[in-house]
Amino acid sequence: MTAPSWILRCQAPDRIGILAAVAGVLSGLRLNVLESHDFGDPETKTFFIRAAFEAEGRFDREAFEAAFEPVARGFEMDWSLRARSDEPKAVILVSKGDHCLNDLLYRHRRGRLGADIAAVISNHEDARWLADRHDVPYHHIPVTKETKPAAETELLRVLEKSGADLVVLARYMQVLSPDLTEELAGRCINIHHSFLPSFKGARPYHQAHARGVKLVGATAHYVTSDLDEGPIISQEAVPVDHRMTPERLVSLGRDVEARVLARAVTAHAEGRVFLNGSRTVVFE
Repeated sequence: MTAPSWILRCQAPDRIGILAAVAGVLSGLRLNVLESHDFGDPETKTFFIRAAFEAEGRFDREAFEAAFEPVARGFEMDWSLRARSDEPKAVILVSKGDHCLNDLLYRHRRGRLGADIAAVISNHEDARWLADRHDVPYHHIPVTKETKPAAETELLRVLEKSGADLVVLARYMQVLSPDLTEELAGRCINIHHSFLPSFKGARPYHQAHARGVKLVGATAHYVTSDLDEGPIISQEAVPVDHRMTPERLVSLGRDVEARVLARAVTAHAEGRVFLNGSRTVVFE
């Protein structure tokens, strides 16, 4: 039987000795480091650490916290510790396009997502069959201009009831209110085609085709009140050429969107993403 492993995340003002101090606690408690990443940003003067480790025998969390807290306090460190097996609960929001939802549910079913999908919420009924197929609760919350405040109140109620640690906008075609984005700050991920802001509005791939683009792609980012301008987690682009129809661009774009969103969700779920001002640090 594999020994339980743990994930330690640390973020602190950059100073000499942080990494050595953290490593000293781990080695002093005879904890075996399985994976370690660190980065010091010279612009924000912030140091980031993510380490996965296991104990030789039973892990004593209280002893770890007692040993680590003085180090964290001395370096003014924000830190967290969780068992690697404690997957965060995710709630997926979707409208009619189900390609990203389908990919997330498949990865979840195969144990490859890193998050536990607790529910699917949609402003339409179109994707209910897909959630039902994967035995995931489905909540239909219609949204109109007049009912948007009430719909967001209901959405928050479902998120709380589901115990959501993470909200994923898997082509959810509603703009969240500033109050809701503030409520979900740092735990809500969106996916969009990388043409924004050049190709806004309806049928972006058709707009891109008309302009003769040579790349299509997608961007996954944290949601903020500035539409589609939150800190970027993952991106990907693929080459296209003049022979491709708008329909072919749509197909390629959907594939990229699904891959990029899944990468972002897994990176967040595994504690690999740190907010760093308007940017992110992502440890692959």
